[in-house]
Amino acid sequence: MSARSGITVQQFYTEQSSALGLKLVAGAEGLSRVIQEPTVNRPGLALAGFTRYYAFRRIQVIGNAEACFLKSISPEDRPSRYTALLKVRTPCVIFSRNLAPDRDLLKIAERYNVPIFRCPLITMKFINLATIAMETMFAPHSSEYGSMVDILGVGVIVKGESGIGKSECVLALLERGYSLVSDDITKVTLIDGRDVMGTSPEMTRHYMEVRGIGLINVAEMFGIRAIRKEKRVDLVVTLKFWEDVPDVDRVGMEDQMVKILDTEVPHIVIPVRPGRDIARLVEVAALQTKLKLSGRNPAKEFNDRLISKMAAENAL
Repeated sequence: MSARSGITVQQFYTEQSSALGLKLVAGAEGLSRVIQEPTVNRPGLALAGFTRYYAFRRIQVIGNAEACFLKSISPEDRPSRYTALLKVRTPCVIFSRNLAPDRDLLKIAERYNVPIFRCPLITMKFINLATIAMETMFAPHSSEYGSMVDILGVGVIVKGESGIGKSECVLALLERGYSLVSDDITKVTLIDGRDVMGTSPEMTRHYMEVRGIGLINVAEMFGIRAIRKEKRVDLVVTLKFWEDVPDVDRVGMEDQMVKILDTEVPHIVIPVRPGRDIARLVEVAALQTKLKLSGRNPAKEFNDRLISKMAAENAL
């Protein structure tokens, strides 16, 4: 597991420029600067001259209020305000509402290599979207070796040794109308310290490798409903050869868990041997997990019924 202590402006720009409509207008040589805190700051006080608590580790956004304030300052005083804002380790400055930065700011930004962007979004919408995006980018992340499928709202990672039949299992689930999240390797991210979200690496998104056939495009073959960009991980299913599972759980009283990013996720081991419909078993395991998440536990209900019957017989 690794949690980012910072991301570069280049990473933020590359991943979010399309969603946020970012356009670089100055300071391209400073794209390697690091954003150290996953939030946004409006530097009104710093522009007014109070820089003691200036949050320079964050993205700085200039909205209507800041732009109007700068216009109220005499042209002779503006360069000193810009210098105070940019000479420290400010990662970048973004002008919302497509506001145009003046020439003095652009010159000083080039001098200190601070990237300046323009964005068409209104200020608060940009701040909300940028904060959510950075929380995801800063979150702890890792990779799990396994394919992930969305089964009626239950995110299932299917793991197992090479050649055990993971691809055939996932293909059968797709034929039943479920959605592929990732094939072979699933990228996982811990959101808000509790939800493990799974997604596919960008390069292999929408593709599956099937031995003997090669790569297939899942969206083109099964339709757009057969793919999903991301899903919470609710269950991990590990496929094992029958002879490698000495003790098969017949009742399911004890819930097994596996840790992903230090978060416990339900775990089920399914023995594999010829003749077993593995896709159907994974489907039932997902539906069972959905029942348990809603507060129903068939194994416990059966155990309670059995104990109740034994108690009644002993009372006779």
